[in-house]
Amino acid sequence: MLTKSSSLMRLVGELKKLPGVGERTALRLAFHLLKSPRNLTALSESLCEVRDRVRPCSTCFAITENDPCAICSGNRDSSIICVVENSQDLMALERSNAYQGVYHVLEGAISPLSGIGPSDLRITELVKRIEAGQVNEVVIATNFTVEGEATALYLTRILKPTGVRISRLAHGIPLGSDIEFVDAATVQWALQGRNEL
Repeated sequence: MLTKSSSLMRLVGELKKLPGVGERTALRLAFHLLKSPRNLTALSESLCEVRDRVRPCSTCFAITENDPCAICSGNRDSSIICVVENSQDLMALERSNAYQGVYHVLEGAISPLSGIGPSDLRITELVKRIEAGQVNEVVIATNFTVEGEATALYLTRILKPTGVRISRLAHGIPLGSDIEFVDAATVQWALQGRNEL
């Protein structure tokens, strides 16, 4: 019988710390890894490699192995900065192939209840990039949550005096949705952000 201090139970405990992984899933993952020592070895090596090689870009703060990252050092339109909460949001926008500017990762959103204020985010670095004089537009692409909206409002307030154009991602009814099944707040945003045809 395994004790709480056994290496398997320690692995289960570490797996449970991952988002969305509970006790049963962690146990299932641990036993899957044990079935093939190669799986366990490959996972261990990749975790160590990520720990040693991945770091934030010194320009935009996206996760990268090369500094500056491929986007900052590539042939992108540096006059437009898209501000996102985290690197996952950046990756989602990149998958769309619809944006050719550069990014700025805040590494979070303003959340007073969680003790996260503006000074905990990469806002000072964003202002410095804008004050360098090459930026014409800032696209605010924070999430449409209470924290994301608070962050967007705060950014708008402090960036207005710089004179750059400030825009926000459009939001509303998702493509392929039936209006009758969409929540009232989303319908309200869609009506407020409607476009002339």
